[in-house]
Amino acid sequence: MTVAVSSQSPTTAQGAPLLSARNKLNVITAYREVGTYRGAAEICSVTHKTVKRIIEADTAAQDRVARRRNYESVRALVVAKVEGTRGKISAKRLLPEAVASGYAGSARNFRRLVAQEKTRYRQRQAIAGSRRPAVWSPGEHLVIDWGVQDGLHVFCAVLAYSRVRFVRFADNERAQTTLAMLAECFQSLGGVAKVVLADRMGCLKGGVVADVVVPTPDYVRFATHYRFRPDFCHARDPESKGIVENLVGYAKRDLMIGLEPGPGGWDLDVVNAAAVIWCEEVNNASHSEIAAVPTQRLTDVERPLLAPLPSLLQRACSGAGVSSAKSTSCRACGSGRLATRSRSGCSAPRSRSWPPRPASQS
Repeated sequence: MTVAVSSQSPTTAQGAPLLSARNKLNVITAYREVGTYRGAAEICSVTHKTVKRIIEADTAAQDRVARRRNYESVRALVVAKVEGTRGKISAKRLLPEAVASGYAGSARNFRRLVAQEKTRYRQRQAIAGSRRPAVWSPGEHLVIDWGVQDGLHVFCAVLAYSRVRFVRFADNERAQTTLAMLAECFQSLGGVAKVVLADRMGCLKGGVVADVVVPTPDYVRFATHYRFRPDFCHARDPESKGIVENLVGYAKRDLMIGLEPGPGGWDLDVVNAAAVIWCEEVNNASHSEIAAVPTQRLTDVERPLLAPLPSLLQRACSGAGVSSAKSTSCRACGSGRLATRSRSGCSAPRSRSWPPRPASQS
């Protein structure tokens, strides 16, 4: 069966062609410019009566007020319930409370309202939780984390801008060990970053107040000595330190897979020697994300922006359970000076030179 389709444009009862939406918009624009029906009609090649009908229809559409929905009176209630239940409440559970609050519409309209508010809630959550790739500044962040595999604990640190990686092994994750690893990391980098970002590890966390982590006193003394700001990730937010989470997984897959414990367990000297060699290899190879060699980027760009190492190398301590020296003194330690502990705990680094200067002869 063949249907004939007319090629003529729609016309009015008098035979005049109907105006398209674009032509009607042109008429409205012309009327706003000249301000008269006949002037707009002459510009658009139509009659003044046609211009009048189009202008009156447009004015009536602008003056038309949207009809108020019968569920608008309980919208605030639905918004509060959806927010309070994190978008889990159903319209069936909420309908009796809405009826008690004055809702007189149908259950179908109410389900439509609840669906709208749930959609808006999920959109707000998606916007609030959206992430963009981090843009790291030179000399700004050092990110640290611990991992464990087969009883061997691995400490990982990444200098965020240059992607220089530091990996060492230990048999525990106590505060003393963590601070010693962090001090060795600063020595290997040749400077101190402005911020050290860690997750909420118990050895460095003294408490949480209003979802803000309070560092332990030992960690505060250590950070003050090395002149960096301790920072912690948000709770249940591993994405904020994904740069070091990737390093922990990489070390487990590539480095630790080839290590074997001895008859008496793990030999830390052997595995740490392997970690030093591995770090030299990965830091001198091109990094896929930054398309540069981390060691070269550290030398050329980031190291001049790192804070200098302190002249006194502070030894971390945890107070109870740690043997203390009878008095505070300084002794030589390589090219620097080491402040030992006193009987009362950790002592501040001494500023006097070592060895002591000979007394002047009078």
